[in-house]
Amino acid sequence: MFPLPITTEQSIGRLVLRLSGFVQGRLWLQVLVAMAIGIATGMAIGPTGGWLTPKMALLVSNWLAMPGYLFLAMVQMIVIPLVVASIILGMTSSRDMQQLRSMGLRTGLFFLFTTLVAAVIGLVIALAVQPGSYLQVDQLPSATAVTASATSAAPSLATLPSQIVRIVPTNPLQASVEQNMLQVVVFAIFMGVALVTMDGKLAKPLVDLLGAVQEVSMVVVRWAMYLVPLAVFGLMTQLTARMGLDALLGMGVYVLTVLTVLGALLLTFAFLMVVYAVGRRRSPLTFLRGSRDVLLLAFSTSSSAAVMPLTIRTAEEALGVQQGVSRFVIPLGTTINMAGTALYQVIATLFLAQVYQVDVGLPGLLLVVVLAVGASIGSPGTPGVVIVILSMMLGTVGIPAEGIALIIGVDRILDMSRTTLNVAGDLVAASVIDEHTLRVPEEVGRQA
Repeated sequence: MFPLPITTEQSIGRLVLRLSGFVQGRLWLQVLVAMAIGIATGMAIGPTGGWLTPKMALLVSNWLAMPGYLFLAMVQMIVIPLVVASIILGMTSSRDMQQLRSMGLRTGLFFLFTTLVAAVIGLVIALAVQPGSYLQVDQLPSATAVTASATSAAPSLATLPSQIVRIVPTNPLQASVEQNMLQVVVFAIFMGVALVTMDGKLAKPLVDLLGAVQEVSMVVVRWAMYLVPLAVFGLMTQLTARMGLDALLGMGVYVLTVLTVLGALLLTFAFLMVVYAVGRRRSPLTFLRGSRDVLLLAFSTSSSAAVMPLTIRTAEEALGVQQGVSRFVIPLGTTINMAGTALYQVIATLFLAQVYQVDVGLPGLLLVVVLAVGASIGSPGTPGVVIVILSMMLGTVGIPAEGIALIIGVDRILDMSRTTLNVAGDLVAASVIDEHTLRVPEEVGRQA
């Protein structure tokens, strides 16, 4: 075993300083102002205000949205090297192979449990509120019948072994190109375990290289963050200009269902209670005060991967999580701990089922929960990726794929909120796992 290299520790510190600058500059406030101005601009040039013709409004809004799509592209470009480097570096910071194995098992079970709970909460809330019943039929995209051939068969016991084997990537480069994050994570875990079991002198050059890769990735992320206010302004302008204010108001019940206490905030509260009950008995208010900066930055960027270094530092300094735990749990959680995403996917699927009056039935409801949990695990921590996952889920339960056009309209607002929830879940997981992990003496931690 070998400690985390000093160069990697310095790299983490520099990354945190760069991200902290965006917090001190109140990026979250800039985002809220940009969102308000974008909605007003879209109302003026779109069908609500009618300042421009529909063709000209489309042209102008597309150009205004260009910084937003550039931001999304830059974050998606860098997420693979960032996640791989962070997971491997987190694993190599552990000095005990037995502890690493035990911590990995507990972390995986905790992530699976919280994601499943989130999906079930989303199911109950969507069935109770029925948000799809409040939308007018004339506001829908044109629906076409979904044929049996358009739906994919549910996994069976006969095909399950081959699907499990498929988790291990035969071609890591292809998994990266296809952004199959579950395969990427498995590859990173294999690499991390191999490096931990190797002689420290032989492994150190690769670990140092990964530290440099991590820092280069965050430099690109920092460049992308300068585009965030313009990105939000452009995307909100394009959204409002395309849909109009009336259609947005028609989606209000759906948006509120996801954002209110009965949705994402209820799950956040449950997470805080877990921290209070298990993680050293600290109060929810203490947890919120300590994690405020990183949660605001996550809300601003809609990317848990982009704020990962600050999440690690918050766990270590504000919540007292030991280094070996935070640098393994949080990079892993950035990819597979997507409780907010699972919650959203279930509500969105049932919302569209209610809109199109599709009777999902009890087997379909169970399938929605299983698919939401499975699809959330391994999805990239980047903005907008949930729409791609959701489009693959709809046909499985017989919902017209055209409904995605309705969801895309308000996804930016919801993406910011569920990302905040995902990052909060990572911090809670690190705190809970740390409470049940043998603590390294302080002098040893300083040597690392």
